[in-house]
This record gives sequence, structure tokens and C-alpha cells, in this order.
Amino acid sequence: MSYRYGRLEKEEFTAEQSQTSQHTSPPPPPPNSSSQPPKRPIYIRIPIALALTLLTLTSGFVIAGFPAMASLQDLANPPTDAETLELFTPSTEAIAEIERSIFEHPLTKSLLADPKYIASRPHLKIPEGLRAQNLTGGTLLGPDKIAVPPIQFSTADGSEFVSLQYLGEALCGHPGIVHGGLLATLLDEGLARCCFPALPNKVGVTASLKIDYKAPCMAGQIVVLRAETTKVEGRKAWVKGRLMTLGSEEKEGVVLTEAEALFIEPRQAAQMKRVVN
Repeated sequence: MSYRYGRLEKEEFTAEQSQTSQHTSPPPPPPNSSSQPPKRPIYIRIPIALALTLLTLTSGFVIAGFPAMASLQDLANPPTDAETLELFTPSTEAIAEIERSIFEHPLTKSLLADPKYIASRPHLKIPEGLRAQNLTGGTLLGPDKIAVPPIQFSTADGSEFVSLQYLGEALCGHPGIVHGGLLATLLDEGLARCCFPALPNKVGVTASLKIDYKAPCMAGQIVVLRAETTKVEGRKAWVKGRLMTLGSEEKEGVVLTEAEALFIEPRQAAQMKRVVN
């Protein structure tokens, strides 16, 4: 009896479940085909957006890199010393007058005629795109400052050096007087350029620089820097020099500052030279 009772109970439960299913509401109809199409899954949109962003950024970097690439090419192929003398064009009549004053002065003419000196405007060897990163060749070059690119005369053996530059009103530390720090910068650079040809790999860094200020340097004039290498020992070179007013044929200029310096060629200079070449 217990088995038959369990079997009847199971049959009654099955029938009751069947009747209940007949009264269940039908499933909802499919969505109308005229409604908007489903949105594209986000995992598809993200890679496309990312690809477009990367493409845009890459293109931007390439375009932005063109000036730097051109500057590096110019740096690898600089103009010759003689060519630099013809590269500068004065932008105003006032600057043109300063240019004429330098080139028509008896000192400049005598140096140009002396075969032991190599004349150049070294700052013009710096590519135009990189001059803004050079203090005396870019930042300080311009009207009312270093109005024209300095002209220099150096010897092939690094023994002597002369340069001429105009110092304008915008370079003052006190009204009308050129800043002493600028004079130190000119001496540091000029004495270095003097001795570099005497060093094994033609390059060095300042190890020491001693300056004595003799007289105030008034703005709005051409000054002359003279330097000579006094001793060279391997990677070390000692130089002394002075800044003076331009003077004339009859009278030598006034000494403004005197300096002594030691320059040392880095140990890695030879490797750096091989990489550049």
C-alpha cells in the first residue's frame, strides 16, 4: 500500500504541475524591429578610440620632432669659419652701424690680414633651432644686448685669441653699467675658446676662474677680449686674459677686467668625439 500510495501521490503532483503551467502568462513578444539597434559593446569601442589616440599622438610627436631633427642635421654639418662671416644680416640700421664699426676698425682689419689668425663667428655655427638654448649665442644675442654675433680670431695651436663684441643697454647690473656677471661669462667663454685647440680632443670644462674687476664697463660700446694660453699639460690648460674698451690706433683701450682660468678636458672626451663623428 505504501508503494502505491507514493506512486498515486507522484501522479497527482505531476498533473497539478501541468495544470499550473497552462495558466502561466506567455513570454513577452520579441522587440519591434523598428526600434533603435543595440549599442556597440564598449569592449569594441575602447580599442578603436585607443588606436586613434595613439595614432594622433604619434603623428604629433613626429611633426614636432622635425625641427629638432633638422637642427641635429645642421649641427652635424656646420658652416665653415669663413662662411660664418657672411651669415649675419643686420635687422635695423642701428645694428648695421654697429656691424660697420666693428669691421671697419683698424684692429679688426689688422687681425683679418694676419695669417696666423682664423676669423669666425662661432655662434653662427649653432643651428637656429638650438640657439635659444645657448646663452651668448641666443638668449643674450639681439638688439640692446649683444647686438651682433661676436667676431673672434683664434690661432690653430690654441695659443692666442681675440674677440670683439658690442654690449648694449639691456645687459646692465646698474643703470648704464654692464653686469659684472656678464663680463665673467664672456671671459669664461673666451678663455675656453682660446685653449681648446691645444687640448687633445679640442674640448674642456672650466675647473677654476679668477677675475679681477679693474674699471666699470659702460653699456653701449664695443669691447675687446684678449687671451693667451700660458701652459698645457695633457688634459689641462691654463689661460689668462682681459677685457678692454676698443680704443683707437693711437691709444690702447682701458682694461676693464683681468682673469685667469684652468680648463680640463673630460676623460670621456675621446669616446664622445667618436660617437659624434
